[in-house]
Amino acid sequence: MRTSVIASLAAGTVAICIPLHAQDLSGASAKVDRGARASASVLSDHHREAMKSMTAQQQAEFLLERSINRYRGANEEILTRAPGWLGAIQATPQLESLFRMAINSDDMRVREAAIEVNVSARGLARSPATIDRLEPAARSGAQGPRANALWDIGLLGNRGIQPDRALEIIRGSIHDPNENVRYWAVEALAFLGTDGAIEPLLEIMHDDRSAMIRERAACGLAQSGMLNERQRRQAVPRLLEYTEDYSLDSETRNWVFQALRDITGQTLPPDPSTWRLWHQQAR
Repeated sequence: MRTSVIASLAAGTVAICIPLHAQDLSGASAKVDRGARASASVLSDHHREAMKSMTAQQQAEFLLERSINRYRGANEEILTRAPGWLGAIQATPQLESLFRMAINSDDMRVREAAIEVNVSARGLARSPATIDRLEPAARSGAQGPRANALWDIGLLGNRGIQPDRALEIIRGSIHDPNENVRYWAVEALAFLGTDGAIEPLLEIMHDDRSAMIRERAACGLAQSGMLNERQRRQAVPRLLEYTEDYSLDSETRNWVFQALRDITGQTLPPDPSTWRLWHQQAR
């Protein structure tokens, strides 16, 4: 049975908007010291043998935990096994907890593994027919089914199932009068993670009438979701324009500067001229 995204993921906890880079106070990127390792962190033959006696649910939870802890081979095992878990795993509290941790990883491979698991746990066949089924609800369904459909379409598009079509469907909800629908449209754009999602996220961050939605769009651009670092940097020129747009309220301009810090790893003050100078010198 497909778990409701509204019930299973509280607003704001899908992906936490935290800095993408470890930084020192001088503005230089700092290498993260993870301390001494307890082991080689490799998925061993022993692990693979043990998985033969596990249920699909146990395999999914075990491998996602290993992925989060950066065991080599765990992500590859998930990508191979996840389609076969369809109909055999469910979004239990344990798996949902692991999903939330994984989707906030600074390693995009861990985020990808998390989405693969979530797609199967939500009972989504990886095919255009699934998008055919979801599209009516995503466009005009009641609030709960519509939110679920938007989220599901974003995940499927991220995994390569008609991403352009997924983008077009999701964009149809970004101006909806219902704030909750717009919220999940923003999350769906962030997790779709295609180049085409950047422009609507920038538009929403600038123009949406809800502060919560503007903040979620900023997070989607800066850190959360499935845009990679190269894609996020595509937003920098527009964000630099926003630093000088005094039609924006002070809270939104603060999010602009925070997004710039998260994307670039720079710890510059909230001053447009300083950021412009840095950008000119960095090109």
